[in-house]
Amino acid sequence: MPHTPQGSSLIGYEQAASSGSSFQAINPATNETLPITFYEAAQTDINNALTLAQQAYRTYKNTSPQTRADFLNKIATNLRDNATTIIKQAQQESALPEGRLNGELERTASQLELFARVVLEGHWRDVRIDTAEGQPDIRRMLGALGPVVVFGASNFPLAFSVAGGDTASALAAGCPVVAKGHPSHPATSELVAKLIVDAARDTSMPEGVFSLIQGAKPETSIALVTHPLTAAVAFTGSGKVGRILFDAAAKRDTPIPVFSEMGSTNPMFMFPSALENADALAQAFAASLTLGAGQFCTNPGVCVVIDSPQARTFVNKLAQHVTGQPTASMLNSGIYKNYCNALELLASQEGVSFVGDMPVHDDAINAGGHAVLRTDASTFLKNHSLQEEVFGPATLIVYCQNDAERLQVAEHLHGHLTASIHANEAELAAHTNLLSLLSDKVGRLIFNGFPTGVAVNHAMQHGGPYPASTDARFTSVGSAAILRFAKPICYQDCPDSLLPPELQQANPLNLWRLVNGKLAQH
Repeated sequence: MPHTPQGSSLIGYEQAASSGSSFQAINPATNETLPITFYEAAQTDINNALTLAQQAYRTYKNTSPQTRADFLNKIATNLRDNATTIIKQAQQESALPEGRLNGELERTASQLELFARVVLEGHWRDVRIDTAEGQPDIRRMLGALGPVVVFGASNFPLAFSVAGGDTASALAAGCPVVAKGHPSHPATSELVAKLIVDAARDTSMPEGVFSLIQGAKPETSIALVTHPLTAAVAFTGSGKVGRILFDAAAKRDTPIPVFSEMGSTNPMFMFPSALENADALAQAFAASLTLGAGQFCTNPGVCVVIDSPQARTFVNKLAQHVTGQPTASMLNSGIYKNYCNALELLASQEGVSFVGDMPVHDDAINAGGHAVLRTDASTFLKNHSLQEEVFGPATLIVYCQNDAERLQVAEHLHGHLTASIHANEAELAAHTNLLSLLSDKVGRLIFNGFPTGVAVNHAMQHGGPYPASTDARFTSVGSAAILRFAKPICYQDCPDSLLPPELQQANPLNLWRLVNGKLAQH
């Protein structure tokens, strides 16, 4: 039986009191205020949620791989069983189309199942054993870090939200989660949260393994980050908010890691061979740029070309395809207004101008107009703000005069999630210096493709040097995301019977382990 949102936080297995200040979600496609009233979590709610999480941590971190996998798989089943209700609610709160949300729900469920398999396989533990004669018996592995606060993202109400990849990877590592629902889609957050709580009950998880905190005030977010029982934070969103949370965590008496993924402009580099088929390249670029109204952290927001007739032809065709696409409602009025303001600011910069038609915005449905702008390398190099993210369907073309100037532009880039190079093998071989430079600037280097569309698998890297994320060593997508919420523990001369199964001499979980410097399954 589907749940009905009640409008308050979920603290362990219980609904919090509905009192204090309130807020309501708004349908961005109609500007209609949605009927359910939601209540800001009180400090007592935050205290209770994290106290329960800490108590649950003592038990949950020691659960068997099978127990944890069963919990994750049950959440996935609950999501699929209630897909119709969840998607209907998410449509009202985000204006995202049904097809997109269907795919996102399946991705959310699949992420949970991926981490269930990761838990069962156990290789993430990175077990290392040294038993050299005459030396202490040393055994090391990764274990759970502690209660994790997860912030839901505005642009992925399911896959980067309450039951998204951050929650899945934290639970897989043995860390209880206190999720902060995004105020743009609080009813969706509550529906999903209740399904997680149902799964926790059905698989006999300790109360407090999961809680949901609702709130629209910045103070609520800061209270979660600075609470002394919070061990780590996962955030996906703007650079401004991500940095605020990061700084708040650093100022605590006991600083904690904040894994913020804060977006980027994902520069594209187009070589002559790619420009030979200008129309097809422009169509593919336009599709990537306008996908989801441009509201992806992997949106291709900068394109670097060496000036030539072929490059001009490509840029003009790109503008035609981009401005010819129908616009769509953005996720909320705040994002829409920020996009319009950021686009206006970008276009007002000296040396920057629109290519083709001016963007046309629609306030009635919060739809931002698509835009292609242009500048030259000299201007780009002088104005650092030109590579700042404009969150929406806009891209900036940077015209270079030669290879050396293109390399200067690449050198000037700050950290980004991705960079893409469209070139043939001979061109790539002739410009290995560019490839080497870009590998230091991004987390994912893409060849002859576009950055939108992030595969959820074992090899994906979704993170990059600051300001793309706060720690370039980690990813928020893929199985390696579990490593954010793990810490090493080393046992010296511990009796075998008291060791965790992963470290026991008999290797009951049949893991691959580094034993005296060699990988072995014994």
